[in-house]
Amino acid sequence: MAESVRIQPDAMDALLSSFPSIRRRRLETLQVNLGYRCNQSCSHCHVDAGPWRTEMMEPHQVELIPQVLKHCQLKTLDLTGGAPELHPQFRDLVSAARAQDVEVIDRCNLTILTEPGQESLAEFLADSGVRIVASLPCYEQERVDRQRGRGVFERSLDALQVLNRLGYGMPGSSLKLDLVYNPSGPSLPPPQHSLEKQYRKQLKASHGISFHHLLTLANMPIKRFARDLEVSGELECYQNLLQEAHRSDNLDGVMCRTLISVSWTGALHDCDFNQQLGCSVGAEPAVLADLLTIQDGLVDQPIAVADHCFGCTAGQGSSCGGSLS
Repeated sequence: MAESVRIQPDAMDALLSSFPSIRRRRLETLQVNLGYRCNQSCSHCHVDAGPWRTEMMEPHQVELIPQVLKHCQLKTLDLTGGAPELHPQFRDLVSAARAQDVEVIDRCNLTILTEPGQESLAEFLADSGVRIVASLPCYEQERVDRQRGRGVFERSLDALQVLNRLGYGMPGSSLKLDLVYNPSGPSLPPPQHSLEKQYRKQLKASHGISFHHLLTLANMPIKRFARDLEVSGELECYQNLLQEAHRSDNLDGVMCRTLISVSWTGALHDCDFNQQLGCSVGAEPAVLADLLTIQDGLVDQPIAVADHCFGCTAGQGSSCGGSLS
């Protein structure tokens, strides 16, 4: 049974935050964390995912998702993890959502496409018209392997070349392939537009790889990344950096305005980061099944905020769709 995760003691102080209060607009996107199992264990991962994790969404919860998409007339299903593709119902869920003409986003780590048993995954995603948002924190091997694991860079390039051959990321193609950059340490991302040009030039010249857009994301000071910063004595400085770089004009575009996050347990949160901190939604509904009863698309619902939210509004802004300004 799904449970609404209550605020953890160490998150309670965070809610006494100077971050501005914000409210939700009409719900457009259901972001679902299908589980924490992953074939990688990245240093920046805010969900502590890895091959040893066993938490996965129960079948009865997965079966509710197409019903919620239909009832709430949602535009987008955003699938994340861990590696969401490792959930045994991943393909059935994608097919059910696409049958409703709902856009499906697969937040893909790329190497999953090269795992044994996943040989048909890339073709399935292409045949289903799934948009791929793929992690590639740099176009240089040393940094990618340091952040994500030895051999990940080469396997990621192999996966990108497979996707390109299927039409993903190619000029004029409807098969959208976006890449995701995040810093390797406690700093803000560089300007998205100029970095995208560098990525495009380097990946095309060195590896013949094409993509549509680069999304730059700031690292959130939570979970694994926060622990690493605490060990190095940089956590407080990074949090101060985010807060000092806050820009109020980014508030309008933060993802939680039109998105709600569903944990693997079925509990609802205002975003994936709040989910990891145990911060429940600012008001009812509390679990996935509750969304089948709402009539107003959650318009004007208060959003639970804390100091980590400055990670979305600092500098050029950072959301699941990249920079905000």
